Amino acid sequence: MGSLETERKIVGWAATDSTGHLAPYTYSLRDTGPEDVFIKVISCGICHTDIHQIKNDLGMSHYPMVPGHEVVGEVVEVGSDVTRFKVGDVVGVGVIVGSCKNCHPCKSELEQYCNKKIWSYNDVYTDGKPTQGGFAESMVVDQKFVVRIPDGMSPEQAAPLLCAGLTVYSPLKHFGLKQSGLRGGILGLGGVGHMGVKIAKAMGHHVTVISSSDKKREEAMGHLGADEYLVSSDVESMQKAADQLDYIIDTVPVVHPLEPYLSLLKLDGKLILMGVINTPLQFVTPMVMLGRKSITGSFIGSMKETEEMLEFCKEKGLASMIEVIKMDYINTAFERLEKNDVRYRFVVDVAGSKLIP
Repeated sequence: MGSLETERKIVGWAATDSTGHLAPYTYSLRDTGPEDVFIKVISCGICHTDIHQIKNDLGMSHYPMVPGHEVVGEVVEVGSDVTRFKVGDVVGVGVIVGSCKNCHPCKSELEQYCNKKIWSYNDVYTDGKPTQGGFAESMVVDQKFVVRIPDGMSPEQAAPLLCAGLTVYSPLKHFGLKQSGLRGGILGLGGVGHMGVKIAKAMGHHVTVISSSDKKREEAMGHLGADEYLVSSDVESMQKAADQLDYIIDTVPVVHPLEPYLSLLKLDGKLILMGVINTPLQFVTPMVMLGRKSITGSFIGSMKETEEMLEFCKEKGLASMIEVIKMDYINTAFERLEKNDVRYRFVVDVAGSKLIP
């Protein structure tokens, strides 16, 4: 089993200030206990939220910070009370690594809504030490917040599913939007949006991609299988599409108007917000009142939903479209992600990278 009681020194790539520039950083993994799993990181996806965090866009960043919350790795050791995993298992770690385990969300298996949830990085663990993410050699994680990656799913393909895939799957399940025949909209075709198209199509939905320009039309319809493509600035097309959609997954992470998209929803339609935006959004109330429409939000998904989503993706043969990079390219990757210059998710080959150049 091996002893997990001593600290280990490892190397990760950390931001040390709000410039967001990442560089090698040596630190100790937190003291570990009987419920913990020691994981050697294989792959880690890059999420748009990582940019917000390393650049302190939300005013809550603490440095040094090792980002990365789409982590796939191999179990190297397990604590004495670990029953769910064994050495050699390929597992995933997502956005949260702890919760209080006693509140209503926790007892309802919705630990992502726990007010005392612990983020996988830029947070403080129960022992008072900072949490650090997956752009590093290893992580130690409570078994409750670890999931098994299905056999046959490659680490680099699985990594983005732990955030981007889950973020779409969870609200579709929760709001009763899994049945076939629904008409859905995906607003924004980035990492989350492209998985939204794939998952919604696999559920049997008619999918419309909504974008600010025409440049992604071929990708949306040709590569991802969307049924329709709407340019939001095309007033005539938007008017023709009014009152047609059961839901819209809004993945846009910057300030944008809501009213053009509310008009696309049919009676009881839902606009589901997923982008992290720290500026207020606006709408006039008749836009929702006159169609009993809802503006709601959703945050990643539960551990149970993570397992379900991975099995769903395996069963349907779904994979994220990725660009695999080495760690020494990560700063360039962040620059490109800010310009939306990736199709559709960067994944760092951590195990295959020299962490100290």
